Amino acid sequence: MASSLRIGVDLGGTKIEAAAIDRAGAVTLRRRVATPAGDYEATIGAVAELVRGLEAGLGVAATVGIGMPGAISPATGLVKNANSTWLNGRPLGRDLERALGRAVRLANDANCFALSEAADGAAAGLGTVFGVILGTGVGGGIAIEGRILVGANAIAGEWGHNPLPGPRSDELPGPACYCGRNGCIETWLSGPGLAADHRRHGGGGLDPPAIAARGAAGDPACRASLERYAERLARALASVINVIDPDAIVLGGGMSEIAMLYERVPQLWGPHIFSDAVTTRLLPPRWGAASGVRGAAWLWGPEEAG
Repeated sequence: MASSLRIGVDLGGTKIEAAAIDRAGAVTLRRRVATPAGDYEATIGAVAELVRGLEAGLGVAATVGIGMPGAISPATGLVKNANSTWLNGRPLGRDLERALGRAVRLANDANCFALSEAADGAAAGLGTVFGVILGTGVGGGIAIEGRILVGANAIAGEWGHNPLPGPRSDELPGPACYCGRNGCIETWLSGPGLAADHRRHGGGGLDPPAIAARGAAGDPACRASLERYAERLARALASVINVIDPDAIVLGGGMSEIAMLYERVPQLWGPHIFSDAVTTRLLPPRWGAASGVRGAAWLWGPEEAG
């Protein structure tokens, strides 16, 4: 398609955001709508309407990349593992292409985050980047030399449903996870996981931003909860470093706003990493919530966008 613009769409559980990005990475137009949760056909329609609206506003057609929860199964071509469950088992890619009348590219939202931060974000210029989503759930994506690693089963980087490494006796069997198992990394390191851990230790019903703010102000219970969180995150990320040895790990999602993690986690992960020295950098995101649409847009390379 001959166009100097790319459109990226971030298909989330509560909102769908679309942005047009030029060759230099500048956002030229952005729009968002509420996700029609539970309604597959309406979701297809909402994405198509957003794309057509951006193109009408700019007066030019564009390539379209879409970041989505879950993944497209290489075996069936259908969506799998999406927490937006009305997408599961559906031919999302084919239906979007039919609605838009053109080829589209889809990738897991955590993969889009990793690609965005590797392309022109916090980890720009680095070879191997692990992008982490720490929000209502926990996900991950891998970018190598500016390209997403999808994997044979389309699950590369999906560390959230591995068990928390090196569990202590008081961490077993671990909280129940929606996937049917106990003690998944997601149950400990998601935002709800931090809040639940704080409650279990008698801290009351605070949400993660309140725990972070009070911890920074010196509240002992909140500081203890943040320290437990940082130590578990260090164990979980150490296992990733042992496997893919990334140049950088970039945190995204709401929990990435907890400032103490960037100093404390690297102080804690060393004993769990099979190396005499650790040069992997732990970085806050450059683009934050905007990485979803940016990474989706970068699914098309510059030579493909015209």
